[in-house]
Amino acid sequence: MKKFYKIAILPYIFILIYLMFFGYGRFQMDDYGLKISPILSTVQFFQRNAERGNWMNIFVNVFGNIVMFVPFGFMGWIFLKFQNFKPLLISFLSFLLIVESLQYFTRLGFFDVDDVLLNTLGLWIGFRIWKFFNLKTR
Repeated sequence: MKKFYKIAILPYIFILIYLMFFGYGRFQMDDYGLKISPILSTVQFFQRNAERGNWMNIFVNVFGNIVMFVPFGFMGWIFLKFQNFKPLLISFLSFLLIVESLQYFTRLGFFDVDDVLLNTLGLWIGFRIWKFFNLKTR
């Protein structure tokens, strides 16, 4: 499993970056997108789509923002310092803030605090899973 992860994570990162900037029919917006009220934009998104019965859109957006980042919790297999959550979290948030800022400045997405929170939840879930399997295999 470790070998597969080490081989697959780099292409996975490139695919994820592609999706964050160009996937899902993204186009360059006329205005800069900024959502900085935690949880509010996700609740509004949920309400808007629930009223329309668009449950798949909710699932893809909310759970996708979590699940897509679970693999980053396994970075301890590659970098020893990421076997502790704090350095992993700091590095992850630094990278994520750069990506979110690039989405804002290129107008190819929103700088969305909720995305940061959901992505970080995915990282934490992945890290907990990684820790669990690491303890089981020792």
